[in-house]
This record gives sequence, C-alpha cells and structure tokens, in this order.
Amino acid sequence: MNARPLAGLKVLELSRILAGPWACQMLADLGADVIKVEQPGKGDETRHWGPPFIGADAAYFHAANRGKRSIALDLASARGQQVIRALAARSDVLVENFRVGALKQFGLDHESVKAAAPRLVWCSITGFGQDGPYAHRPGFDAIIQAMGGLMSITGEKGAPQKVGVAIADILTGVYAVAAIEAALLERQHTGMGSHIDMALMDVQVAMLANQAMNYLASGIPPAAMGSSHPNIVPYQPFATKDGAVMVAAGTDGQYRAFCAVLGADGLASDPRFQANAGRVAARDELVPALAAHVAAWDRSTLLAALEAAGVPAGPVNDIAQVFADPQVIHRAMRTDAGVRTPIMLDGLVATSGRPAPALGQHTDEILRELGL
Repeated sequence: MNARPLAGLKVLELSRILAGPWACQMLADLGADVIKVEQPGKGDETRHWGPPFIGADAAYFHAANRGKRSIALDLASARGQQVIRALAARSDVLVENFRVGALKQFGLDHESVKAAAPRLVWCSITGFGQDGPYAHRPGFDAIIQAMGGLMSITGEKGAPQKVGVAIADILTGVYAVAAIEAALLERQHTGMGSHIDMALMDVQVAMLANQAMNYLASGIPPAAMGSSHPNIVPYQPFATKDGAVMVAAGTDGQYRAFCAVLGADGLASDPRFQANAGRVAARDELVPALAAHVAAWDRSTLLAALEAAGVPAGPVNDIAQVFADPQVIHRAMRTDAGVRTPIMLDGLVATSGRPAPALGQHTDEILRELGL
C-alpha cells in the first residue's frame, strides 16, 4: 500500500505484553509511525517468552510488534523522562498499559503531560479500568477470561477452559484502535485530545454477546457446551471416518438440506425437528442420530456434498493446515513479517511490511529526530 490511511500519524507506545502492542501494531500496519519505548537491557517481557525464538527474540514478541521503531529509555531517569515528554509533544497518540497511577511517579501521567500536549489522544489500557474496586489490580488475560465469564461457557460442561489465544487482550487492542480513531475524528472538530479508558474486563463482558443476552433475557446463566451452539442445532463438529467437520446449519432450510445429503429423510420430516426451537429442545436425541449418519462418510466427500447442497460446513484444521489452505494462501495472510492485519482497502492489504524491531534498534535515529 503506497499511501496507507494513517500515514503521517505519530504514535508513542508505552505498553508491553499484548493488548497495547496489538493495538499499536494495527496502527503501524495502517501507516502510523509507531515508536515503542522499552526498558534498556530488558525490553518488552514477551521478547523472552520462548521458545520458539526468531533470532534473539521470542516468536510471541514478533506476533504483536511488526512495523514499529524501538527506543530504549529509562523512565526512572530525568533524561528518559525528558525524551518521553519530547516524544509526547510531537505525537498524535499515546498508548500505555501501566497500572493506574504508576506513571505519576515519573511525572508522565496524563494530567502531567496534557498541558504541554493538549491535542494528544491518550489511550490507557488496564485490566479493570481507571476506577472501581479492582482498579489497582494488574490485568492478565487468563484471569480476565475467568472473571469475565468466558471460561464458564468454554470447553465441556464442568471443566472450565480458557480460549487458545489471549482473546481478551487481542480484542481490547482492536477496540482500542476503534476508540483511538474515533478520538482522532473528534479532535478534528474540537482541536483537543481525549483520554481513552480501555479495560480488559469491560471488553470481556461486552464480548459475551448473545450469551450475555441469553442470561439477561432468561435469568439462567449459560453453561459450557463444548463446540455446540446454545441457540442453534445442528451447529457443531461431527466426526467422519477420517477427521472432524464443522456444520453450521443456521436455518431450517439448511437443516433439511443437511439431512438430504446424509440420506436422513426421517430426521428431516419428523415434526419435532422441523423448526430450530424444536431441534434445540430435542438436541440430546437429534445430534447422536445425525452423528451416526455422518460417521459413515469420509471427510472430503461429505464436505463436497454439503457445499453443493448449500450447507455451511468446513474441516476442523490444525494450524499447519490453516497455512496450507488455498484460501489463506490466496489472501496472502502469511507474510515475511508474520501474519498480516486482516484489513484490505481498495483491494490493497494493510501491512507495514517491516518486521518487529530489535530492542533499542532505533534509539539513535529517534533521538536525532528530536535534536537530542
């Protein structure tokens, strides 16, 4: 992308681990100049979260820091604080994920900095937000998944399980980008920056989506159901002779087409199963009957038949199979710098094309730009 939409935007990143870095990586992929501030000699903790490693740094770090420049600064020193203030004064956005009040000891909190940088959009990311009884607590994705209800509806009943990636962190990063862009639009009208308060717990509660509304509507807390859907049947994986397929028959018509492919005309015509509400009520009887029919098929033949019949279905892939998938290859999701941001504008991908930086790689370059 020759002229990326955020080209010219300057972002100062005082964050580490995942939520803040993920947000800033998205901004970098969209064209922003992101300067990541790291502690000398240590850097972002995820540089050490390996194996595996890519060069000196863990693969984990490379997943969230593409396209940035790194400067190594000691925030506890007067010199480091001077540089941060100089960088903030020339930045459009600052993203930080320090504990509430932690930056105040360095004179680098929002109130201290905004007088000299009133147009700065300041995004604070914490576990629980800037206020409330838990505001002082650190935020860790797994704890947020547990406290925010996600683990209670994930996995098999009676065995709470977290999601396989740090989903609360990642979605907080995505929501943060939306909030930052909204604040930048507001600044065009007011001339002033905003203080964004992003909390992992807030995001986790918000992303409960239909499960939250199911509870609010019924008063019954949803339970874990494995890979089944609480509101739709059949909408789950089924085992074939040589692998699992995910079937998502979201309409009554798709259910009938699924039965037709399987040769299960009796299940299609049974009055109990003709409407989704009836299928949900009778799932314990219906699903095993469907599974028995699916078990007679090999996976590729069944998937081809379901596609021809208009029934949404797909293979349950491992990650190696994902990156070998022809659609993933065609969409160029894998790049030399890792996995691209899934945004395309006018047919062009949003990616910086620059790998994650080494610790302090751009320190001298950035200091020269400041005239220091």
